[in-house]
Amino acid sequence: MTTTEAKPLTVRCQCGTVSFPTPTAKPITLFYCHCTECQKQTASAFGTSAIYTAEGLFPLAAELAARLKCWTRRHADRDRTLDCYFCAECGSRVFHRIVDADGTPRATVSIKGGCIEGLDWSGGMHIYVRSAVFKIPAEWEQYETVPAWMQ
Repeated sequence: MTTTEAKPLTVRCQCGTVSFPTPTAKPITLFYCHCTECQKQTASAFGTSAIYTAEGLFPLAAELAARLKCWTRRHADRDRTLDCYFCAECGSRVFHRIVDADGTPRATVSIKGGCIEGLDWSGGMHIYVRSAVFKIPAEWEQYETVPAWMQ
């Protein structure tokens, strides 16, 4: 009997300048975020974030870092910042990482779902539905802001 180990997926920006494997084959979790910041960032109704361990991506390889720009913004609801990474060529937001108030980066990274080739979109949770621009079906996992374990 043979076993097939799942392989990491490919993350790619819109123009293809930025490309790298996900840190693991599957994300830890998947969010559909309806906050107004994600609506602005995506120019759409919501953003998708696949949460992965930062290990294996950070520290960024020099070649990858050279193809990215980083913009740091304050988190709207909390005393922390987000380092937001974009393709320097096409401007696609590729991932972001939360940095706590004491300057410590989180052990996870949020990779934008639309940039991950072959991502399984099932099973994600809807967060910040208080800002949703359409009704989220009651049977879908959802939170007015975020679940308690994310606080």
